[in-house]
Amino acid sequence: MSSEYSVCFTTVSNDEIAKKLARSIVESELGACVNIIPNIRSIYKWQSKIEEDQEYLLMIKTKQDLVQQLIEFVKKNHPYQVPELIQLPIQNGNPDYLNWINSVVKQN
Repeated sequence: MSSEYSVCFTTVSNDEIAKKLARSIVESELGACVNIIPNIRSIYKWQSKIEEDQEYLLMIKTKQDLVQQLIEFVKKNHPYQVPELIQLPIQNGNPDYLNWINSVVKQN
């Protein structure tokens, strides 16, 4: 049962964008819950330069069959030119919590 579910991650530059994107993901029923984790430090290579930024991590709980729609939604609603959206399958979890995810996200 739990392999039907995923946690997805994206990062944004500030609290206002984090809250707006998280709320719109939940309102669109592409995610049941989005945790916003502030004050992460990201070091990455962009356009041949090493960059370092303070960011906010969004942790999105959803169903695996919604991940592609979530990717497209984030690409349309994210201010970054190339937004991160990575997915990890949930291999195990509280069945009641997983059932709740299923009850609040879109049904395909």
